Amino acid sequence: MARVRYLGPEPVTVPELGTQTIQPDQVVTVPDDRYDGYVCQPGTWQPVEEPGAAAAKKTTSTKKEAS
Repeated sequence: MARVRYLGPEPVTVPELGTQTIQPDQVVTVPDDRYDGYVCQPGTWQPVEEPGAAAAKKTTSTKKEAS
């Protein structure tokens, strides 16, 4: 899952993220396949972690531990 930061001035509810109210400057997890739909709105959403980044980190740390 990818993560984005909400940059808007007021709390919002994003239906695809459930009933949770998103606060200004809050980081939320979004589905990987919807990540582009958020970050294409740079005045509202800021990228924090791209799709697949968490998996890449796990793979890299596992390889380091095995060495």
